[in-house]
Order: sequence, then structure tokens, then C-alpha cells
Amino acid sequence: MTVTVRLFAVLRERAGSDRVELQLPDGATVADALAALARLPALSDVLARLPVQLAVNRDYASSGTPLAADDELALIPPLSGGSGSRVAVSELPLDPQALTASVSDPRAGAIVTFQGVTREVSRLDYEAYAEMARERIASILDECVQRHGLCAAAAEHRVGPVALGEPSVIVAVSAPHRAEAFAGAREIIDRIKAEAPIWKVEIDAAGGARRVPGTPAPGAEMLDSARASASPGGEVG
Repeated sequence: MTVTVRLFAVLRERAGSDRVELQLPDGATVADALAALARLPALSDVLARLPVQLAVNRDYASSGTPLAADDELALIPPLSGGSGSRVAVSELPLDPQALTASVSDPRAGAIVTFQGVTREVSRLDYEAYAEMARERIASILDECVQRHGLCAAAAEHRVGPVALGEPSVIVAVSAPHRAEAFAGAREIIDRIKAEAPIWKVEIDAAGGARRVPGTPAPGAEMLDSARASASPGGEVG
């Protein structure tokens, strides 16, 4: 069976491509796919030292998760940071006023808008597993609306280059009272930075690049590199 592997951040850079197709036997697991990937010269070194998280068809998974034909397996390095809510992950510039207007509600006595802007470097370059990031952000918004009694919530994140002083992420929420609005906005931005598969590279004035270290998303299994080569696998297509 054929399984597509999505690669991001340093894994994409090393492989020279954002995806690899694997030919695996029926009944194969994520561990089998990882063993096959570890035999690729471009990836063997980085997989041996970089912990990654795993997602199958955009849901976090473990090394024991079974795979089926045409599944999409994503290898997610540590993160740099069905919903009615407004969510966007795109290369388009962000519009704080439009996002704030999108959460306007006659029940609301408070609207809080947060902007995360590029600072201290000439620009930030963002990369995302966009499909999964949108779904993850939508889930975060839905959960926070329920937890904090918000009237509405919205979030947008840039990908690609974001110049000094420009917003890379915006969160807007409305609530009957300011305490709920502040608490909801704070949890949303904290969880987006912790859970959405988005990475960033700092670009200085001289053009030098530094990838910003990330952290594992909470609740998802982190693959120990030593396990990647411990299981028999299939062939790389």
C-alpha cells in the first residue's frame, strides 16, 4: 500500500521535498513507516537526533497507530510556538480591524484583540502544516468559547515572510464581561503557540537565518529517535 509522508521545517529542508511516498505492507504501522524513512540518507541523521510528533490524517498519533492505503502521515518537529469561528492560516497580511469586527456580538460587553508582531529581527519566516493547523486552531477556539463563556472567537496566523512590526498572529474574542474576554484570549494564544503545527525562522538584517527552537505539543506522543530504526519497514517510493 502507498502512504504519503508530509515533512515540515528542518525535515523538509533535509529531504529537499515536503512529502515522500512510502510503499508499505498491509497491516503496517507508523513505526514501520518511520523505519523506512530512517533508511533515507537525507533523513537518517536528523531522525536519529530530532524528536518528532506524529499525525495520521491530521490527528495526533503514536508509533503504534495502524496505517491504511492512501493515509497521510505527518512528522511534526517541536512547535515554535467543524467550527463556526473565523480561522485562517495564509500568506495574506492580517487585518486586526476585520478580525475584531468578526467577533462583534450584541451580548458582548468586552472585546479583546491580541496581536503578536515581529520584533528585533528584520523578518520572521513562518511554515505551517496548514490543514492541520486550521483544524487545531478551530478546536481551540470552540473549546475556549465553551470554557470561558465567550460570545465569539476568531484567530488568524500568517505563513511565509512577516516583516518587522507586522502581525504574524491575531486573536479576537468577545464576552459579556472583560474578565472572561481577557482569560479566553490568553488561553487561545497560548494554546495556538503550543499546539498548532507552525514553525518560524528568524532572518536578521544581514540575511542570516536562525530556526527558533520549539516545544512538544501537549498530549501528543513524542517519538524517541532511537525507536525510529527499531522496527522493520517498507520501501521508499
